[in-house]
Amino acid sequence: MEVMLDFTEVSMNQMVVHSIGNRPEEEGVKLSKAELNINDQMVENILKRYFLDQFKSEYFFSCAHESDLQLNPVYNFAKQIFADPANFYEQSVNLAHHLYQSSNHPKIKTGEFYVVRFSDITVEGEVVEGIGLFKSENKDTYIRVYQKDDNFEVDYDNGINIKKLDKGCLIFNTEEEFGYKVSIVDTTNKSADAAYWRDEFLQIMPRENEFYQTNQIIDICKGFTDHVLTSKNNVDKQEQVAFVKRAEAYFDNSDTYDNEQFKSDIIGDEQISEAFEEYKQDFESARNLSSVDQFELSQPALKKGKKYFRSIIKLDKNFHVYVHSNPDYIEKGFDNQKSLGYYKLFFHEEN
Repeated sequence: MEVMLDFTEVSMNQMVVHSIGNRPEEEGVKLSKAELNINDQMVENILKRYFLDQFKSEYFFSCAHESDLQLNPVYNFAKQIFADPANFYEQSVNLAHHLYQSSNHPKIKTGEFYVVRFSDITVEGEVVEGIGLFKSENKDTYIRVYQKDDNFEVDYDNGINIKKLDKGCLIFNTEEEFGYKVSIVDTTNKSADAAYWRDEFLQIMPRENEFYQTNQIIDICKGFTDHVLTSKNNVDKQEQVAFVKRAEAYFDNSDTYDNEQFKSDIIGDEQISEAFEEYKQDFESARNLSSVDQFELSQPALKKGKKYFRSIIKLDKNFHVYVHSNPDYIEKGFDNQKSLGYYKLFFHEEN
């Protein structure tokens, strides 16, 4: 399988660091006077690890704008850097001010903003230049042990953990006409106040390749299972598990996804098929996603989505039944004497 991102030969060509304050607190932007010169190979290697090690996803994005791609600020600043690296410092300043203007939530932390120009990044088999945008917001406390005279002293300091990149973006110099190919890291994007990095600053949309489309249909199946195939709609857990297992078998045994075939072979029931189609359309509309009914299935996306197919029947707080394959080996019933539901499990041998 082809490696989506390969940084084996990557070089750092230019770098600058600015400080971005909290805008609601009017902390402002503190700009470096010039680019940073790094002459220590060890420092450069540590920085490359910090900036690049967490970029592992096959899920790419592109710069976007609701009316005209040319109005996306990050796209334009990156375009000018790619066109002439002499523009690097000037555009890093523009990027810093744009990030500050995008930082409107009161919980956004002050942090260092790094702009880096890379070369020799391999993206889906293509060797390209890249622009890295990174922000460090969280500091860790470190114990520092050092020798003084004949004794060892213990002290502490605050610094950046190179294994914990808070926010990162790599813009690759390919597919310029479509908004470039973009990869992101946002380890703090767990709540609305952190969404500014992707939505307000970068203004990016998922790139609609096979990985994206496969990931999307798995999310649709998961949402349909969790929100439609429920007891509220008179669907018991066994039927829900059966749908999940049929869907898993379809993805395992198919090279392509065909929406009509999926509804016919995996769902079958006309009423449930209509409910699936309605849920799929609502899902795509709510997220402003393109509806694609036929596409090649991505094996990396299927591997990533495997956890969805782990079907578990939870019975009160007493039992969890893990269904790995055939749900027909489970029979549900109700004991009138005990006034309790039960499951009967059939098997060939006990391991």
